Amino acid sequence: MTEAASPNVSPTVARRRVRLALREAREAADMTQLEVADEMEWSLSKVIRIENGDVSISPNDLRPLLSFLKIKDRAQISALIGDAKTARMRQHVAWWQDPAFRDLSQPLRQYIEYESVAEAIYSYNIRYFHGAVQLPGYARALTGPFAEEEQPLSRDVVEALIEARRLRREALLSRLGSMEYYTVVDEAVLMRSTGGPAVFAEQLREMRRLAVEGLIHMRILPFSLEIPIANNATFDLVSLGRDGPGDEVMYLENGLTDELIEEKKVTSRHLQRFKQLYNVSLDESETISFVESRIAVLENMINAG
Repeated sequence: MTEAASPNVSPTVARRRVRLALREAREAADMTQLEVADEMEWSLSKVIRIENGDVSISPNDLRPLLSFLKIKDRAQISALIGDAKTARMRQHVAWWQDPAFRDLSQPLRQYIEYESVAEAIYSYNIRYFHGAVQLPGYARALTGPFAEEEQPLSRDVVEALIEARRLRREALLSRLGSMEYYTVVDEAVLMRSTGGPAVFAEQLREMRRLAVEGLIHMRILPFSLEIPIANNATFDLVSLGRDGPGDEVMYLENGLTDELIEEKKVTSRHLQRFKQLYNVSLDESETISFVESRIAVLENMINAG
């Protein structure tokens, strides 16, 4: 039987499917990565890099590994071999792989890669708008203050971070309509005039445009909400397929550290939490009206100044 590459699946998603299946099978067999390496006569680093997604496994290496891990279902084996072939297809060098963006953290690089092929994005924010929808002025206002830290970022790093957000935004805008974008923002995001009235008004006008044109689904979590689910930290989820809950990747960032989480129990729980937050927030028409009122206030401040 000849296994074809998986149709209509990006190499990014295909590679993820294979490595997660291998990791889950190894853990189900109660084996360590070192035990797998010894059995397959590979280096430990090779196993780690495959499971981390740093490299793609060849179909010739995958077949004996599946046998060793006791994966016997023929349909599953065929699907994984197909995914392994897809994962090894040549791809153009993505912008986030350029040396100019070497200071982006590894979790963020991975998240941006998944973001670029997402079926849907779910973003819950309590301090600022999601990076992929930030205009340059707003992004600069958020990044610039880092220069006051004890070990300030260099100007080149700051500019790279701002450019990365611009490129993320361009990529997102090019895909809106073919993918779904949902965001819930705490009312604090709307009340904090990041960058000053002019910069923040510009950002709000853009968010309003995207919402009015139906390109994004945006809702505000109001201060008046008095239920426990409002006590949540910022998180972003990308859905990578139509396989239902569990096919998500979550990105967490607190300003100093960040991490990418792929554990199905965790990502599924956060997706459910996002849906709860979305359902108790102001609806989209109320949100647009709220944004418009904030724009009016900011414009009055600009004109008065």
